[in-house]
Amino acid sequence: MNDSIKFETIKKISEVRFKYRDFGKISHLDSSSPPSVFIGSKLRYPLVNVGIISPLERDDNAWIYDDAQYWAENDFGINDVINLRNSLLNSRFQSQVTDTRTSKKFVEIAQEIATASKPVDVEIELKNRLNLDRKKDRVLMHQGMRGNLKQAKITSNVKVDRRVDKVINDEIKATEGMQYLFKNNFSEYTLAKILSVGVLGLKKNKRLVPTRWSITATDDTLGKNLLKQVRDYRWIEDYELFFGEFLGNCYLIMLFPNVWSYELFELYLPRSSWNPSQEVKASTDYENYYGRKDYASNCVGGYYASRLPIIQHLNNIKRQAGVLVIRIETPSYWAALGVWVVRESVKKALKKNMKFDSQEELINSVKKIGQIKFSFDVSQILDKSLLLKQIKTQKNLGMWM
Repeated sequence: MNDSIKFETIKKISEVRFKYRDFGKISHLDSSSPPSVFIGSKLRYPLVNVGIISPLERDDNAWIYDDAQYWAENDFGINDVINLRNSLLNSRFQSQVTDTRTSKKFVEIAQEIATASKPVDVEIELKNRLNLDRKKDRVLMHQGMRGNLKQAKITSNVKVDRRVDKVINDEIKATEGMQYLFKNNFSEYTLAKILSVGVLGLKKNKRLVPTRWSITATDDTLGKNLLKQVRDYRWIEDYELFFGEFLGNCYLIMLFPNVWSYELFELYLPRSSWNPSQEVKASTDYENYYGRKDYASNCVGGYYASRLPIIQHLNNIKRQAGVLVIRIETPSYWAALGVWVVRESVKKALKKNMKFDSQEELINSVKKIGQIKFSFDVSQILDKSLLLKQIKTQKNLGMWM
């Protein structure tokens, strides 16, 4: 971890909190957006809240407040992330989603910030007292304190990557623009942010997209596009198991020599973030070779966030497989931080794998890990697996040979 950056940021947060002990008196800010914008989904659609996200004061390291990949790569703890996100201000205003097609000042400012490649200096003036409530969410990370925007002004030069500028100004569909940027190494985080502020797509279709929807839409769109290639690859040759953990989220990822299919089981152990009870709770969703036609309503955004890096892995090795994933949320994950934790946990798990000669060996290994590490009998889950039943009953050409 770059300790000097982390130390300087924590020091800055402490100084700002001491300076603004009475948050109710905050009305004017001279700050830097990471850059980050949040589109809410709690109002009656097509009305939405649009928020400019920034710390309370200008910070040379503003990017660190909104960089989930950096947090994961440098093993930030739950408290580290909470301190960063709680120190932010969501300066928001109401807008119609179609206001992207008109010259609305605040919307244009939000778009400039969201498409910037580096932090953007901003001056903020608020209407009234801040709302300090914090609610956990399965998809969204915390957006900080909330205040109603009175005035906003960008005070630095906004740098936009020429490739982002290209897809904004070309008359192409949003999915095509996303695919172009993804192939040019723009992350799913950047794409979800750009999609949310309504700058992608044909001019007649451009609109603001609630951040919750844009995150899942990005994961799903990118995954589906990569699957077009993955379905044409040869099967993997071995039975593979990937296992990893991040912030109390453990992943067992099983790959079977078979056509593409994907199943996710999420287990919430007692006293974990989403399960205050004394019993293990679970949810599951599944798709076969042809994919899903409806939303994964049980595992919601986590289904698509965990699927994308797995599809990326298969595309990188140019193989296809049947994929069975078990997520075990432990009591160590005591505060919900958003679906980025799922995505980064899977990426970490995919760095450690074991290979087996048979399905039986793979399953036995998974059972041992479940029993030894979590005192949980994974057989309860495996017996309900639609993917394993499909593999067992499928009459493929290899069997006839």
